[in-house]
Amino acid sequence: MEFDPARFLKLMRRHGHNALLGIEYHAHGEDWVELALPYSPRLVGDTDTGVLASGPIVSLMDMATSISIWIRTGNFQPQATLDLRVDYLRPAVPGKTVVGRGQCYRVTRNIAFIRGQAHDGDPDDPLAHVAGTYMFTGPLK
Repeated sequence: MEFDPARFLKLMRRHGHNALLGIEYHAHGEDWVELALPYSPRLVGDTDTGVLASGPIVSLMDMATSISIWIRTGNFQPQATLDLRVDYLRPAVPGKTVVGRGQCYRVTRNIAFIRGQAHDGDPDDPLAHVAGTYMFTGPLK
């Protein structure tokens, strides 16, 4: 059975870290996925401004880039985040949903290479860029 990101996120919404953050499936293609992080006062890092904390955005992007690997390879594989660089360009606008797009652009025998961005409504005005590598930790499929 081929990996289905919408089904995976639906199952993950019931429990675990993604459920606590409220991360939702948005869209996907051959080697990419978009996930949504709806605004929640629980996720605010600065109560004076209402700006989201960076942690939920990092989690959103880690999950989006992970799922992009499973989409590209066609199956779920255990993996570890070796490196995930997040360059913040600006704060998210309070009250807006953050959309994270992860893309897996290369897979070798043991390593997957990813990139992505997060925005709050306009992909041409991103709030963060990410790049990184993941290492497969289980038997290769």
